[in-house]
Amino acid sequence: MPRTEFKQLLDAGVHFGHLKRKWNPAMAPYIFMEKNGIHIIDLQKTIVKIDEAAEALKQISRSGRKILFVATKKQAKLIVAEKVSAVNMPYVAERWPGGMLTNFPTIRKAVKKMSSIDKLTKDAAWDNLSKREKLQITRQRAKLEKVLGSIVDLTRLPAALFIVDVLKEKIAVREAQRLSIPIFAMVDTNSNPEGIDFIIPSNDDASQSIELIINTMCEAIKDGLSDRKVEREKDETDEKPFTLKKTGRKAVVKIIVEDDIEEADEKEDFTEEKIADLLNDEDLSDEGDIVDEEVIDESLPEEDVIDIK
Repeated sequence: MPRTEFKQLLDAGVHFGHLKRKWNPAMAPYIFMEKNGIHIIDLQKTIVKIDEAAEALKQISRSGRKILFVATKKQAKLIVAEKVSAVNMPYVAERWPGGMLTNFPTIRKAVKKMSSIDKLTKDAAWDNLSKREKLQITRQRAKLEKVLGSIVDLTRLPAALFIVDVLKEKIAVREAQRLSIPIFAMVDTNSNPEGIDFIIPSNDDASQSIELIINTMCEAIKDGLSDRKVEREKDETDEKPFTLKKTGRKAVVKIIVEDDIEEADEKEDFTEEKIADLLNDEDLSDEGDIVDEEVIDESLPEEDVIDIK
């Protein structure tokens, strides 16, 4: 994993903070000096924090868990979408759906709804719908895809969150803290670093600064995934060859048949009630709202907690 160089950070403008009058005193340990009324971030401390965060993210990805990236600001959304999707990690680049973590089961239902709509379009029941109903369902699918399309593979709570601008993503920060999910974040001089597990003091407004740090984190994740792949291949090689006994063939056939039955059971029956549910446009809460119904327990199962410190 390559170490971030001082000159790289300097060229990307990572050291530029906010105006002195907008600063948060809690960021004082990470401020090097003030110049022309603007705070300058201590890049030596930034380098240390980047290395710590990158190593921790590498260990998480190596364990096979997911890291959720959150960056809804204009300068960051395209960068995150491009870099993070390349390492197959989930991300939120549009608005943060209220209750995405604290009400995760309901969010998963909305994600599954996209799959149901896709199945409906290939079903005979689709042809029996009116043009208006088809248009409503298509628009609903597009809306869900825009907000939740990037987290389709997130089938369980993420092991960690990486946030660009904790001030803007305060709802995501609050939900993660409520569930004790580790938070990695780019923190500018106007933000509060308290409650952030891995602070990266940096300019969270400049696109070059965001791209450099996101790219470093993604490289660390890629290294972790590579190590995981090597370890799994080694484990498979070390395993003893499997011998099929005479009585074992029936068992294998039984497993295959049971799997086929399970797949067959997944076929959906699109009744009028089911189609009416797909037409419902109330899957996601408004921006800024945290849905409290069906809130999951704040304490994560032991298997969901990873020691990364």
